[in-house]
Amino acid sequence: MFSDKLSRYAAAAIQTLFNHTLSPESLTIQRTIPAFREFGDFSLVVFPLLKISRKSPEETARIIGEQLILLPEIAQYYVVKGFLNLKLSPQAIIAALGESAEIQPAAINKAELPVVLEFSSPNTNKPLHLGHIRNNLLGYSVAAILEAAGYKVHKVNLVNDRGIHICKSMLAWTLFANNETPESAGKKGDKLVGDYYVLFDKKYKEELAHLKSEGWSEEVAASKSLLMQQARDMLLKWEARDPEILRLWKQMNGWVYAGFDETYKTMGIHFDKIYYESETYLLGREIVNEGLKEKVFFKKEDGSVWVDLSEEGLDEKLLLRADGTSVYMTQDLGT
Repeated sequence: MFSDKLSRYAAAAIQTLFNHTLSPESLTIQRTIPAFREFGDFSLVVFPLLKISRKSPEETARIIGEQLILLPEIAQYYVVKGFLNLKLSPQAIIAALGESAEIQPAAINKAELPVVLEFSSPNTNKPLHLGHIRNNLLGYSVAAILEAAGYKVHKVNLVNDRGIHICKSMLAWTLFANNETPESAGKKGDKLVGDYYVLFDKKYKEELAHLKSEGWSEEVAASKSLLMQQARDMLLKWEARDPEILRLWKQMNGWVYAGFDETYKTMGIHFDKIYYESETYLLGREIVNEGLKEKVFFKKEDGSVWVDLSEEGLDEKLLLRADGTSVYMTQDLGT
């Protein structure tokens, strides 16, 4: 590692400058934090050296920096808040890359080590956004690197295709769309569905503002929202397998998948397997019910199910709502 080499150089500089012997391992050299990365690649902590130098942190860093910059591996040094930041020269970086290329990996039978790589993982209430694009590119790049190294890679996509957020888009379309379709609107399906998710939020905020203007608090106004209650009722019907709700859900998700496929095709990305949380959440409910029997989870007075993670330094987490519908955590347990 380059930090080990810099530690040896710094120990030699301290011996030369202050006639004091230190082991390289006793020095703290680390990657410069991102906020100061323009002022160096590695940072030497100089505070432990003040007893040796008998100078201020800044002066100590400057003296050591003047000694180290004589080395061909160091292009520049900076004194930043008591740290000595060292900028590597291009020659040093090229040499380090060359050394890395010569390192032989441990003998592994890669055929026996398949890799499951999950990425993208969108929600079906909106189009893929910039964060998904970044995720897609990173995931596919990692897959390509692993495949080039000889691994069998299974690229999978876990789609969040159910839940209250999906019902918000469905409800807004039901109330305001007048049977609009991607074809009639001239839009990609995921964009159309996303527009109705945004419309739900707009109408919901308008409803809250009206209720608060009547003197209700934010919390009470939210509890009185007819739109949110309609969305919850739709989720209840979905989990009860109401045929009409399922038909609408499949139709709108189909629009979204067509839009997703268009984006994935444009990016040159494909998956070996796609999983859907509408399938995995059922296993999550089974786990919650089993946890209740084993008293790992508990019910509150309103009927909601929780897990207490305070012993792990966390708080209580909701597993099932009071109306019995699932939440993200339920889906995660099943997945």
